[in-house]
Amino acid sequence: MSVPGHRELPSGRRPGVAVVIPCHNEAASIAKVVTDFRAALPGAVVYVCDNGSTDDTGRIAAEAGAKVRLEPLRGKGNAVRRMFADVEADVYVLVDGDDTYDHRKAPELVERLARDSLDMVVGTRVATSGDAYRRGHRLGNFALTKIVRLVFGDRVRDMLSGYRVFSRRFVKSFPALAQGFEIETELTIHALELRMPIAEVDIPYKERPPASQSKLHTFRDGWRILRTILTLIKEERPLKFFTVLGAALALTSIVLSWPIFIYFLETRTVPRFPTAILSTGLMILAFLSVACGAILDTVTRGRREIKRLAYLGIPRGPE
Repeated sequence: MSVPGHRELPSGRRPGVAVVIPCHNEAASIAKVVTDFRAALPGAVVYVCDNGSTDDTGRIAAEAGAKVRLEPLRGKGNAVRRMFADVEADVYVLVDGDDTYDHRKAPELVERLARDSLDMVVGTRVATSGDAYRRGHRLGNFALTKIVRLVFGDRVRDMLSGYRVFSRRFVKSFPALAQGFEIETELTIHALELRMPIAEVDIPYKERPPASQSKLHTFRDGWRILRTILTLIKEERPLKFFTVLGAALALTSIVLSWPIFIYFLETRTVPRFPTAILSTGLMILAFLSVACGAILDTVTRGRREIKRLAYLGIPRGPE
């Protein structure tokens, strides 16, 4: 297939595009998604990862023209990891199998990736109706995206979008450790941490077909995504994380010890020894926390350099 804006490779072949669709129990919509993306990107190979479906998702996808792969480990992250490892292409289009994303935008996303030599293009969702983007999901996405923007950089407006286009370099350097819906968080932070060239394109976002049900649980999966963000902050920004923790411990120590200190100034005696010992211990822990953050920050810098070198060691793809 010809990627818009790209000439032939030195070998004479055209850049290959793979559409990757992880899904679980999407029999009601998967045929339309496969058919639509095959029409939108003629020549692209459409892969469906059947993530332990109990309905006919895999069979229907195959009949619609997709290459079906099975991943028995449940969770979107597991499905994406399997597909990123197995599928070989120059450009990867990742989309959900619930028919909520506009297939007609796929050529524009691919064109943007190719034209500007980017590593990731995110389809930023714009709801076409009130039922398309539930209020709880919208609020959670806003709050979680805000946290990531404050810590890792203000470059993404819709961190949890499931519609993205990647370069080969991104896909083959992405560790993919998440198991579930935290995968979008990992994808975003991976790009921000390595300072990859990325962009966003507004896309229409519609509601699911009537017979299709969302697998995303607002509170359960929201908590898992928040936990992933906090873990990544600890691992990728250890100095900031442990400094905040140390400040909290120091403040608690000061609050507990202040009345004791005032009493000591007045009477030259120390009351409430257990509280005094506790506040002293908390202050020691505060200093240790900051020291640990400084040490881990050096380690993290080395890890980041290794990841960057691994990223640069993979050919980006056709130019």
